Amino acid sequence: QVQLVESGGGMVRAGGSLRLSCAASGMPFSRYAMGWFRQAPGKGREFVSAIDWYGGTTSHADSVKGRFTISRDNANNMMYQQMSSLKPEDTAVYYCAADGEYTGGNYYYPTYWGRGTQVTVSS
Repeated sequence: QVQLVESGGGMVRAGGSLRLSCAASGMPFSRYAMGWFRQAPGKGREFVSAIDWYGGTTSHADSVKGRFTISRDNANNMMYQQMSSLKPEDTAVYYCAADGEYTGGNYYYPTYWGRGTQVTVSS
């Protein structure tokens, strides 16, 4: 049974930083693409970032490019997202995602989802 557990969310002021973590279990982690999505209040879920199975290819949405960085640690079944220069519009529930279809670019269609972690950025 695949489990994805996010952590690291919280409340921060604009301009601050947070690092999200995703702990994966029940799956061959090093063989799966992984990614982050987010959903703001009243909006649909949107792509944020993705990384291929060995970390050689990454993608970031234009809205976070240069501020967010996705990475992974295959030895420990962990994925991360370092977020800096946070803005109030980054406020959302952030979801970890795994497996599915990712071929580079900003198109990622995952199979598995975590339950999410709240990030709130105050102005």
